[in-house]
Amino acid sequence: MNCSSRNQHIGRRSFLSNIATSAGGLALSQIFDREARAASDKPGPIRPEIDPARPFALRQPHYPAKAEQVLIIFCAGAVSHLDTWDYKPELAKHHGKVPPNAPKVTFQGPIGNLAQPFWEFKPRGKSGKMISELMPHLAELADDMCFIHSLTSKNSAHTQAENFLSTGFTFEGYPSFGAWATYALGTMNENIPSFVAIADPRGRPQAGPNNWGSGFLPAAFQGTSFSATEPPQNLKAVLAKERANRAAVDLLGELNQTHLKRFVGDSDLAARVSSYELAGRMQASIPDLMDLGDENAKTLEAYGANSTNTIKAEYARNCILARRLLGQGVRVVQLFNGAYASGGKLNWDSHAEIVNSHGAHAEILDQPTAALLSDLKERGQLEKTLVVWCTEFGRMPFVQANGTGRDHNIEGFTCWMMGAGVKPGFSYGSTDELGWKAVDNVTSLYDFNATILHLLGLDHTRLSYYFNGTERRLTDVHGHVINEILA
Repeated sequence: MNCSSRNQHIGRRSFLSNIATSAGGLALSQIFDREARAASDKPGPIRPEIDPARPFALRQPHYPAKAEQVLIIFCAGAVSHLDTWDYKPELAKHHGKVPPNAPKVTFQGPIGNLAQPFWEFKPRGKSGKMISELMPHLAELADDMCFIHSLTSKNSAHTQAENFLSTGFTFEGYPSFGAWATYALGTMNENIPSFVAIADPRGRPQAGPNNWGSGFLPAAFQGTSFSATEPPQNLKAVLAKERANRAAVDLLGELNQTHLKRFVGDSDLAARVSSYELAGRMQASIPDLMDLGDENAKTLEAYGANSTNTIKAEYARNCILARRLLGQGVRVVQLFNGAYASGGKLNWDSHAEIVNSHGAHAEILDQPTAALLSDLKERGQLEKTLVVWCTEFGRMPFVQANGTGRDHNIEGFTCWMMGAGVKPGFSYGSTDELGWKAVDNVTSLYDFNATILHLLGLDHTRLSYYFNGTERRLTDVHGHVINEILA
């Protein structure tokens, strides 16, 4: 009796336990099933079909685009938002005071006291946007600008910050924005590169070719670097008579075609042939683009191309080149103002003597850039061209211990856009009352790049390239489109 009762008791316990386990397993399987269905319903990656023989062929965007081309004006070295675009009257009220809750040491050393803007701010245009006197020519275009005042970055070192802005990663080896855009969309003119990087007359930026590199994308999509004074390397044939050179090219073309017929599907050779053919076409197209002799005196004067400041004059000619490249259908033009780290002498990195260094760089940037943007507007090119003005991060509301410069600030800074697809005379987001940290509509550079891709008709969550076992994106696994700034 006791034995029977005990067996019966154990049987019930086991039975109830099995029911509970089965019910839990059933619930878990239903959860997994729902997740699997959700994953299968989620749109997959979009990888464009690339013909190795025609890697630059025109391709359609994911959806109708607001912009067909992008002009990126990259001010290397970190422009102080507090002395240019981000008006903070409270900063003037607290000038000279000890900053509240501030660390004793920031990126490059001990801190000083809060410092009011080094240039006066004034209302500009019909919008009344407050912009400083540092760049008066650009300030006149305030009604066309769309400001993002709440940007944040991930790294306060210049190289890594430039990498992050241009590629979406602080490490090296990732494709730049321009490479992603040309990979997705191809070219609008097969006689010239689809992506051109114009280096500052003083040298390359701190992260160098990472800013226009192709990373793990096919090498065809890396940017071509040249300027108004420095043509692409190895473009001009040396000591070769044109007729003999043409005959050699024709013979080489025949041999290549014979080889391709014998080895169908040899994509490496097809890609090399395509690259050399583009170089051949560039031998005819690039010299004409770089020849500014047909620009009238009024245009040269407007851009400042005849300035006695030789760096300004060279940069002005780079601005004219940028306009001409866009006019010929170059997909992405990356125009640099500022070079590598040099104590603020060659770029905007003003840890000391900000009045002198920012003043000198603004003199180079302001008139030529404003003339370029006004020229594009007058020609109607801004209807299909998105202009992006950017810098890798901002600067602190307090000076450094030296009392004359501002340190790096990744927690709140300003960039702006203009032209195709964005609201003119509009401001989005804000930093705190001192301009230190983004507090309203905090925005990442992932969001910034996602929005630029969106304006080109590209879904940043789906534009990808399978590399090393992972679907890679410009925005990694982050970012959202800043819909509030879209026109």
